[in-house]
Amino acid sequence: MADSKLYELAEEVGQALKARGLMLATAESCTGGWVSEAVTMVPGSSEWFERGFVTYTYISKREMLGVSDATLGQYGAVSEPTVREMARGALVRSHAQVAVAVSGSAGPSGGTPEKPVGTVCFAWSFKDGVAQSETRHFAGDREAVRKQSVEHALQGILSLLECSP
Repeated sequence: MADSKLYELAEEVGQALKARGLMLATAESCTGGWVSEAVTMVPGSSEWFERGFVTYTYISKREMLGVSDATLGQYGAVSEPTVREMARGALVRSHAQVAVAVSGSAGPSGGTPEKPVGTVCFAWSFKDGVAQSETRHFAGDREAVRKQSVEHALQGILSLLECSP
């Protein structure tokens, strides 16, 4: 994954976290650890990246991150309530102060009329509870949707940090 744009974003995320003395945890589903891969490409990332969770199934989301059966049952994996619980779970189960969570339908199958392929949900959260979430729709094949998701996840970390004191 030698992509200069992702590397530059990850480097910027690292500088922003390090300047604030914060650690990052990731909770990933459709990106399969790609956000974690991007940040660990940056030398010295152990100073600001604490750990990553790849939780592709409902079972792993429940067991590793504490996402509730009720949330998964009512909203599904591709939902803002689920990614908010994923981010919160990553913070509870790590020593990080900042988390990003990603879950979506990258394709080529798996989409529904309500949540077509390319639908990806994101959450960014501070340990103190300040959180943001949103749903985006990306175009392209599986690789393109996943790459755009990683970029957006990293940009969202920067936006969250810019909004903090």
